[in-house]
Amino acid sequence: MPYGYEQRVWDAAKREAKTILQARAKRRANQTITYAELAAEITAIRFRAEESAFHQMLGEISVEEHKRTMGMLSVLVVLKDSLQPGGGFFKLAKELGHDVRDKTAFFIEELNRVIAA
Repeated sequence: MPYGYEQRVWDAAKREAKTILQARAKRRANQTITYAELAAEITAIRFRAEESAFHQMLGEISVEEHKRTMGMLSVLVVLKDSLQPGGGFFKLAKELGHDVRDKTAFFIEELNRVIAA
């Protein structure tokens, strides 16, 4: 039971999040979405934007898509104030072997990679 949720419910929430993010990536403009907006759109699990399980799910999605060479899909999920992903995204990116010394440059590069995929 991931993070206290039944596996089938967790998987349903991940599918919803992936579908929302993939649809966003296909847009010509306004591809990003805030953590709060995404959390509100997921119905299988009622996440709060700051909830650890929500961020873990985003990390799982990014690892899965990274392995498929589609880029870190959660790059589309941004903080309302900075309009960039939070620190956990960049930490995961570094763990996956990316150079994140210039966070803004990496964000733009990864965003373009995901949109192109």
